[in-house]
Amino acid sequence: MANNAMARVVIVGGAIMGSFAAWFLRREGFAGDITVVEKDPTYQRCSTTLSAASIRTQFGTPVNIQMSLYGVDFLRGIKQTFGPTADIGYVERGYLILGGPDTVTARRAAVEMQRAGGADIVALTPDQIAARFPYLSVEDVGIGTFGETGEGWFDAWSLMSLVRGAAKDLGVRYVSAEVAAFDLAGGKVQAVRLAGGDSLPCDWCVMAAGAASGALTSALGQPLPVTPRKRTVFSFRAPLKAPGFPMLFDTSGIWTRPEGEGFIGGIQPPADQDPDATGDFEPHHHLMEDVFWHALAARVPAMEHLRLERSWAGHYEINELDHNGIVGPHDEIANLVFLTGFSGHGVMHAPAAGRGVAEFIVQGRFTSLDLSPLGYHRIRSGTPMPESIVY
Repeated sequence: MANNAMARVVIVGGAIMGSFAAWFLRREGFAGDITVVEKDPTYQRCSTTLSAASIRTQFGTPVNIQMSLYGVDFLRGIKQTFGPTADIGYVERGYLILGGPDTVTARRAAVEMQRAGGADIVALTPDQIAARFPYLSVEDVGIGTFGETGEGWFDAWSLMSLVRGAAKDLGVRYVSAEVAAFDLAGGKVQAVRLAGGDSLPCDWCVMAAGAASGALTSALGQPLPVTPRKRTVFSFRAPLKAPGFPMLFDTSGIWTRPEGEGFIGGIQPPADQDPDATGDFEPHHHLMEDVFWHALAARVPAMEHLRLERSWAGHYEINELDHNGIVGPHDEIANLVFLTGFSGHGVMHAPAAGRGVAEFIVQGRFTSLDLSPLGYHRIRSGTPMPESIVY
């Protein structure tokens, strides 16, 4: 954009998405004022910090694969970007996603699509799975797909802290406040009004408020099918020594991976028990004994004797239309840019999505990755672009 030294950007949401957008704006040469509004400066209930913080390239949507590939390169180069002491605990050990016999044909086709997009994914037969991961029971398995490289997990708090600190070093201002309303006139957001009474004039408004984005956008009189849904993580110990244990996605819907000296895992509740979770952070304790434990023991017999250490719950920002992120400009409010709705894969896609929003504001278009398939147009028309691999 011309003369960006005089322009003002207000980013609503100061967690990993908002912080990456702010940092990349500076990297793209934006010289104007950047203000990030975050209602919870402790980040105690932030989706970023409560997430399992993993990254995978196994997706059913090509643009998600490309975003993940960029994210992997970003994580691998974290010290080159933020300095030799930067550490996010990145472990690259692969996702193993199991499928039943009825899924073999479709899953093999998905692997071919993923590999064509640059992902290092292989399809494994049950015998190959048993040979490689001998602690798994594979009697009901038809196929496993595995990321040989480019998949793993990391510490989301450390990554967010690095990029947030770097943004501040570049002159980005963080304001601890809750957004109360927006001043809309002439087809643009003129200012973001805070609960304390202050008003932040803006030339661009970036909606990066995660699970709260739907409610905030409704204040503008615009639809955005993004709502908070509660997801519980169980932290436990089990008598299993398996140095190469991957991120495991089971046919039952459970997931588990190593964490420290133990493991973490979870499962989403049934759809009819998964309401809007605004303000609700009480873990789904019953899912451990009713569902998770039994499914885990059936797949990993050594984990039948586990010891639960703690549980916590965070919010997914579920895009109810298609479980894909919403990135880019609104179709009627010219200076409103979305960066939300990632439905559980936001932390891994924050680098690519934040960069894309920065490019759009500075250059007027996406220049590195074409993120236009994730645009608001599909929300307006009700035309989903479904992501098929969601946990």
